[in-house]
Amino acid sequence: MTDKIKIHPSLLAADYTRIGEEIKAVESAGADGLHLDVMDGQFVPNLNFGPPMVSAVRRITSLPLDVHLMIVDPDRYVQAFVEAGADMVTVHIENHPHIHRTVQHIKQLGVQAGVAINPGTPVRAVSEIIDELDLVLMMSVNPGWGGQQFIEHTLRKIGEARRLIDVANPGVTLSVDGGITANNASLISSAGASLLVAGSSVFAAVGGPASGLRTLRDMVTPATQGT
Repeated sequence: MTDKIKIHPSLLAADYTRIGEEIKAVESAGADGLHLDVMDGQFVPNLNFGPPMVSAVRRITSLPLDVHLMIVDPDRYVQAFVEAGADMVTVHIENHPHIHRTVQHIKQLGVQAGVAINPGTPVRAVSEIIDELDLVLMMSVNPGWGGQQFIEHTLRKIGEARRLIDVANPGVTLSVDGGITANNASLISSAGASLLVAGSSVFAAVGGPASGLRTLRDMVTPATQGT
């Protein structure tokens, strides 16, 4: 992996009472985009925000917005999130019997399309849709809550996904989300990830979000590579 590893701070871990300030902090520190997890309390055991939050974030930043729908029947809401300002919409393959149709719908709306797989879902599940994708999101924790510990066996899956992408569609971004810290970021990027989604290690960093992001960046940026 010779290209710059991108980092998208996950707003799931941000302080919502200071959301504008925290977004500006990571933006100034070099974030490549923002990751917004949308949860409905059914597909995952947590409940948070909808399109109005995406719209509010869109108004205060020009960073790409990577919206991850962890919801039942996301087809009903894709257009609303795109209209709210999403630059990419990612859906889960686990609750999608017609994944091709959903991916095509997302792309017809003029944004990038991603497919996420949970830790217990094999990489081969995305092999039949890989040609259509802009992103594969590898969950390295079971989705629903922030601050979880990285599941080690997903390192093998990251390597497997990298090999699939390199053969079938090298333009696909391989994103990893869950439990990413300064201690494992280099290992995860070396396994084949090209985009890291990090929440607590950025927004809960002792020195603040900007410091957390810079620390993470230092761990995945070789000394010979520009930032």
